[in-house]
Amino acid sequence: MDDPRYPIGRVEVVEELTPVRRSELIREIEEAPARLRAAVAGLGDAQLDTPYREGGWTVRQVVHHVPDSHMNSYVRFRLALTEAEPTIKPYAEKAWAELPDARTLTPEPSLRLLEALHGRWVALLRAMTPEQFARGFVHPEHGRRQSLDQALQVYAWHGKHHAAQITSLRERNGW
Repeated sequence: MDDPRYPIGRVEVVEELTPVRRSELIREIEEAPARLRAAVAGLGDAQLDTPYREGGWTVRQVVHHVPDSHMNSYVRFRLALTEAEPTIKPYAEKAWAELPDARTLTPEPSLRLLEALHGRWVALLRAMTPEQFARGFVHPEHGRRQSLDQALQVYAWHGKHHAAQITSLRERNGW
């Protein structure tokens, strides 16, 4: 793909998932931490501080963004499972990426956080029923309801998307 923002394309979300497709997406979420870890393996500070595209976040910021985003999604899943159609609180992802830890910290703490988070999240996802995946939340920035089946699709894509931004940069730069 020619657009470095979307090396695997944009997310495509369907209304309802088959049990087989849902299982595949859960496996993709399970594999996301290893995929991200592999994407940054062996990179030095200069490489980690390289934007994945002109005007984009650095590799380091991308690595820290993924657990930030996935923690928010995990909480949204739990809210939707325990409350009736909750309106979730968005977070300022661009501002979070500019905080000192996201700009300077080694990737390792975020990689470990993502591994632990996904361990919990995948256990929850595998225990959910189809009726639970039909539950949802309202995202005030989008002004509409999102089912947990839809959120599952977004976050399975999200982990692959950001790992591919890094691996595409590595390919372009011969790293």
